[in-house]
Amino acid sequence: MKNCVSINLKKNEILIKLSDSAEQIEIVESLKKKLPELKKLYKDDKTPITVTGKILKNKEIDEIQELIKSKIDVEIDFDMPKSLGLSSIKKTFEKEIAVSETKFHRGSLRSGQKLESEGSLVIIGDVNSGAEVMASDNIVVLGALRGLAHAGAKGNKQAIIAAGLIDTVQIRIANIVKEIDRDEEPLHKQAYVSVIEDNIVIE
Repeated sequence: MKNCVSINLKKNEILIKLSDSAEQIEIVESLKKKLPELKKLYKDDKTPITVTGKILKNKEIDEIQELIKSKIDVEIDFDMPKSLGLSSIKKTFEKEIAVSETKFHRGSLRSGQKLESEGSLVIIGDVNSGAEVMASDNIVVLGALRGLAHAGAKGNKQAIIAAGLIDTVQIRIANIVKEIDRDEEPLHKQAYVSVIEDNIVIE
């Protein structure tokens, strides 16, 4: 990959930016070619180096740090995007939605009962009117969903709701709410609910 490593000289630091999509082997090869040129810029000045861009694993950080220090004896700081940054959360949701932690609940939920899960939730039974289920990821009801279901409760629009029968007045995915008029909407059997272009769609 070309230009997977860019080096910018600033007043108080040297910034090495790694391409987000580059493989570690490409980054290392590119650095090996560019470091001799960078070393020429150094004289007595110990300008610190900041490495930014791609989220790196610990062993990748160690490899890059050793490579730079083998050519230039200087302080190196790794300014990686935090694992809880918004873009990282979005990527995690897209990648992990099918393999999230799943909690199983045997039996139906009666009016007034509330069930929550940090991952996905599978209810082997019905969710009756007046009951509430909430999950950070997906909600699957093997029976009838007549109560309130809120999937993707922490903002995950990739989450889905599935039920053997949907006969409820309201469904939520992330911050999107769909009101269902029971007089106008047909009963949805074997229904699959997802977000398409910021609208909740029942299929």
